[in-house]
Amino acid sequence: MGESKLDHDKMDIQQFREDLLNWFVREQRDLPWRKDNQPYKVWVSEIMLQQTRVDTVIPYFERFMEEFPDMEAFAAADDESVLKIWEGLGYYSRVRNLHSAVKEVVEHYDGKVPDTREEISKLKGVGPYTAGAILSIAYGKPEPAVDGNVMRVLSRILLIEEDIAKPSTRKVFEAAVRTLIDPANPSYFNQALMELGALICTPTSPACLLCPVREHCKGYANGKEQVLPVKTRKKSVKHLSLLSAVLKTADNLYLIRKRPNEGLLANLWEFPTVEVATSKQYSTQRQVLSRYLEKEYETNIQLETGTFTHVDHIFSHLTWSMDVFAGEISKTLNHQDEVRLVTQEELETLAFPVPHQKIWKAYKEIYAMNK
Repeated sequence: MGESKLDHDKMDIQQFREDLLNWFVREQRDLPWRKDNQPYKVWVSEIMLQQTRVDTVIPYFERFMEEFPDMEAFAAADDESVLKIWEGLGYYSRVRNLHSAVKEVVEHYDGKVPDTREEISKLKGVGPYTAGAILSIAYGKPEPAVDGNVMRVLSRILLIEEDIAKPSTRKVFEAAVRTLIDPANPSYFNQALMELGALICTPTSPACLLCPVREHCKGYANGKEQVLPVKTRKKSVKHLSLLSAVLKTADNLYLIRKRPNEGLLANLWEFPTVEVATSKQYSTQRQVLSRYLEKEYETNIQLETGTFTHVDHIFSHLTWSMDVFAGEISKTLNHQDEVRLVTQEELETLAFPVPHQKIWKAYKEIYAMNK
């Protein structure tokens, strides 16, 4: 390790706070969740912002607040509506946990988000970062809100060379924030650190010459701003080859199925899909898919000769490479709870993962359908 991670003797902490907050007041982005600091809005925005870019989140946040303007409205929503409004944001366990936690707040806390770390941390899906963000931004409490963004910034400013990929390292940064945080304005302090990481102290090529706290930065002073933070490499990504089909009956109903209620993309709807590796004994993609569909749904299915689209999708831990066929299906379907024949209008009210949204968009464009 370089200099002691909590050695702030050489840093003018008060001047650091002033420089950081003055910059934030001048340069902060105009974001919809900053219009006011209502705990509910802060909570929703922070959950949305996990693993998702700000520009992507803005329209989702605005639609979400229009649909569910308060916790009571969100708590009363059914699961299908919740998944639909989140459709495209990914990491759907986030919104499921948020929904459960908001229902708990409405039922057990009289609709008031808890304002202590002990109580708020008991809510489903509320980890140390989210708890700290709500407590500091909404309630003005001097609590750390440490995520990867903040760890990157502080690893450079304080020259902390511990591996930020290790869960135990978070404690080091939380302790540092508790020392540095402005007790008079913890809301702005934590948001300023986040903003600095988003606009200036970026993952690659940090804009040090524009940094408002460059004079306080030990990483910059030691020429290590480009090599910090220390982070071990992620595990290798798994690749899956998939075959999917958009199947329509003679009277324009479409076959869809619900994914399992646990695991990746749980409870979302999709078009029938199979991994290629599970059926290597058949010689062509069309044969693989036909045999699978006829066995799975016990009905007559006719696929077109070639694929009509290809979709690649990258998750954090795996990639999907999808070849997609169009076809017709007999209406004599062996129905199950998780399988439906739906109209186009019904289909478009249900929540689908992004790869299957792309499939449907391509299908409509190719087959000249109207919404």
